[in-house]
Amino acid sequence: MASMTKPSVADRGLIFQAPRGDECAAAAFPSVCAFPGGRWLCGFRAAPRKKDSFPQKVLLTWSDDAGRTWRAPVAPFPVPDIDGRRGSYRTVGLTTTGPAQAVAVLYWVDSSIPARPFFNEKTEGLLDSRIFLSQTDDAGETWSEPRRVDTGPFTMPTPATGPLLVLKNGEWAVQFETNKSYDDPAPWVHSSVLIFSADRGRTWPRRIKVSEDPTGRMYYWDQRPAVLADGGLIDFFWTFDRVAEKYLNLHVRTSADQGRTWSPLREIPVPGQAATPVGLPGGRVILPYMDRTEAPLLKARVSPDNGLTWPAETDLIVDDTVAVYQQQARASMQETWSDMFKFSIGFPGACALNEREVLLVYYAGFEADHTGIRWARIEV
Repeated sequence: MASMTKPSVADRGLIFQAPRGDECAAAAFPSVCAFPGGRWLCGFRAAPRKKDSFPQKVLLTWSDDAGRTWRAPVAPFPVPDIDGRRGSYRTVGLTTTGPAQAVAVLYWVDSSIPARPFFNEKTEGLLDSRIFLSQTDDAGETWSEPRRVDTGPFTMPTPATGPLLVLKNGEWAVQFETNKSYDDPAPWVHSSVLIFSADRGRTWPRRIKVSEDPTGRMYYWDQRPAVLADGGLIDFFWTFDRVAEKYLNLHVRTSADQGRTWSPLREIPVPGQAATPVGLPGGRVILPYMDRTEAPLLKARVSPDNGLTWPAETDLIVDDTVAVYQQQARASMQETWSDMFKFSIGFPGACALNEREVLLVYYAGFEADHTGIRWARIEV
């Protein structure tokens, strides 16, 4: 087991910031991957006026000098119609799969009626959401035509929750949640799902619900899975008790057999919303997370034993610049969901740079609808 050393911020910088009122003023939901040659590839979603307004688009940029400069963002992914409905990409998740190879997981959302809100407060339904994959063989310079992922039998909206996982046995895993159709009046039973491909994304025959409460009381949402250094899987959940109308500490499950079976859900002493975790050699796991119990703080904590324990002394404040109270007790699911669109810092993505360094990207700003993309290099 590695000795426990508190992580530290070794360096930080700005990736992208558009002027207020620009068509890309609300930049959010970034993801990042790093190539062996030193390129950092970052993708994020940009929208005008409001974080969730249309038109919105996914942009890519990269740095070849450790974050000092970034190329002008580009939008390399054509957006297909589905059943005659216009769509937009809401997020992109990036994963390296070779020396210059990477996969982008694209979260498509129905934008055929631009004025329609993403979340239906009356029914708790969601705009139709689908998943596409695109691949690059030249470190992000060019990309393949996006190909839709078959998520059946999950035919309801299936919003992607993060990047592709590459398992120790070579399989790929795509992650998503299940939501209700927009006008469906039935109760919402939330699930976190992983589907697996042994042929690099052509077919997805294996699938499993990693979390679900059939009673509808507990929401284990915003799953954040990762492959550990020993090949095991770990998955974190932002946990909401609908009856008590309050957030609980993060919950976690682990798998030692490539996602076929999972340990029982277990609460850990870390509050808030998990981000992309990173497994490092020696059993270390770094977990970036948003602590919104008071002023919103971007933090990171380290486990020395593949997620079994989370010593409080390893807690690191990565960014505390947005000192506005943004999470309060809520009386309804509608108010809880509405709060998410008021956040002006969050959704960190992360990847390993080497055995001791993790690259973290996140959105931040002093107004919910005027945010940029920042990076921080964490030494563990």
